[in-house]
Amino acid sequence: MCSSDLVSKEKLNFGSAQSGGKAFSWGDAFAVLFVIALLYLGARLAFNAPAEITGPDISLDPKALPWYTLLSVARMLAAYILSLLFTLVYGRWAAYNKRAEKILMPLLDVLQSVPILSFLPIVLLGLSAVLPENMAAEIASIVLIFTSQVWNLTFAWYQSLTTIPKEYKEASNIFRLNRWMRFKNLELPFGMISLVWNSMMSWAGGWFFLMAAEIFTVGKRDFRLPGLGAYLHEAANMNNISAILWGIFALVATVVVLDQLVWNPLLAWADKFKVEMVENENPPKSWFYDLISKGKIRNWLYSKVFNPLSNKLDAFMIRRYPMKSAPAKPKAWQRGLRYVVLVVVLGGLGFLIAQAVLMMVKIPGLTWGDMGLGLLATLGRVLLSLILALAWTVPLGVYIGTNPKVSAVLQPIVQVMASVPATALFPVVLLVMIKWPSGLEMAAILLMLMGTQWYLLFNIIAGASAIPQDLKHTAELMGLSKWERWKTLILPAIFPYLITGAITASGGAWNASIVAEYQIFDGSVLKLKGIGSIISHATAEGDYPLLLASTLAMILAVVLINRLLWRKLYSLAEEKYRMEN
Repeated sequence: MCSSDLVSKEKLNFGSAQSGGKAFSWGDAFAVLFVIALLYLGARLAFNAPAEITGPDISLDPKALPWYTLLSVARMLAAYILSLLFTLVYGRWAAYNKRAEKILMPLLDVLQSVPILSFLPIVLLGLSAVLPENMAAEIASIVLIFTSQVWNLTFAWYQSLTTIPKEYKEASNIFRLNRWMRFKNLELPFGMISLVWNSMMSWAGGWFFLMAAEIFTVGKRDFRLPGLGAYLHEAANMNNISAILWGIFALVATVVVLDQLVWNPLLAWADKFKVEMVENENPPKSWFYDLISKGKIRNWLYSKVFNPLSNKLDAFMIRRYPMKSAPAKPKAWQRGLRYVVLVVVLGGLGFLIAQAVLMMVKIPGLTWGDMGLGLLATLGRVLLSLILALAWTVPLGVYIGTNPKVSAVLQPIVQVMASVPATALFPVVLLVMIKWPSGLEMAAILLMLMGTQWYLLFNIIAGASAIPQDLKHTAELMGLSKWERWKTLILPAIFPYLITGAITASGGAWNASIVAEYQIFDGSVLKLKGIGSIISHATAEGDYPLLLASTLAMILAVVLINRLLWRKLYSLAEEKYRMEN
């Protein structure tokens, strides 16, 4: 029995796939060139970075943990605020400006394909050349976390804006809502659930990169930051088991507290924005949200603070942005200014790219060969980590997603586990596995696995939970075996979610290679053959041409794989395995 026999009753589009579309566009080319120019600027500034930087003393006293925890959470919060502001502006611009969309969305697609940890050394060294060392490290950490949080948020917001039902848009025009009122009363409520869920995932991913930023050293330049990551790394270096346990406890407690006091209440609150014809039988619940929603303080704040401020803001924005029947055409001088800016930007990009090429031509041919072999070695570890992740996330994700009672118990546990960053636990893992034969290789693959598995698991859970109940009942009535159910219903239904998770997981694995393949542990350098190791080695040695070339090599490899493999699989998932009523 084929899948179409089962799902035809629901009119699901499980037809033949169309062409995957163009792998590359001129927008992609511009985006890649833009990234190359930025990396060259950073590498150029890195030449003037201080030769030696003394890092902070990391106290292993448990009394220091509350302060370290506060610092780590503050960095996460600062990056998230920047990410949210960027998302709201950038996503809206791309959604409503078709010309800008042709550049903005390919640029966003390329930027999300860039392994974040690959350009951290360049950002750190570049900033340290023009700013005080402590400030440079703090800004670099926030930039790193920002780039780990912002892309999925922006894509989700853009998708929400482009999928607003036509009748809602027509209603906003009938009521003559200006841009502010349209944003407040239509766009933000419609995209709220997606923003909340993606904010949760952004914070979970942000912990990984925060920990990496807090323990980063470049040769004799110590860019460590006081925080939970530095505490755990120092405890592992000192082989202080008591401090390791205290650090893990503080990290897990922080994640649990944020989950209970922030994310669960937000999910329960955002549920009211669902566009449904039938009331949800199992809405998200939060004891903290129930507590504050029934309190007198909440009512007082709304009546005396929030509502008056909201009314004043509405009045100001209505005066500032009145309703316009049609956008005004740009004047001649405005069009001319646009062309001048375009010429200047393109000329600047051309100059910077030419300088980057001149910097990299000095690299010996054998080194280029080593980078090629390093790419293949890292690619092998990425593939192995993906296979291992798929082996357990697919069955467990389907089990959780198709069993509501199991989901109610396991999903919160999984959310907490996913928020515990692998980089924070890696020193502990390395402490144990370094004594084993091929222990470093196994530890590296394990770290890359920990950086990929959660993206896959959450997407598979979402896909399995989205399977319509009537299709499940139909499969039972037809007496399908477990294998037939997987073949005809489950695998086709979760395939789009699986590919989405695999794309993100692949990026996570490439990122993890920067940390996994090169470690300074207990005063000695531990490294594996791989492009991540080459990037870290070039950073430690101050070899900026090699750092630029190896970073670009990893970026281009990831972009090529995304375009030639993942984009086509994603198109297949959208066209062949998309459910339609």
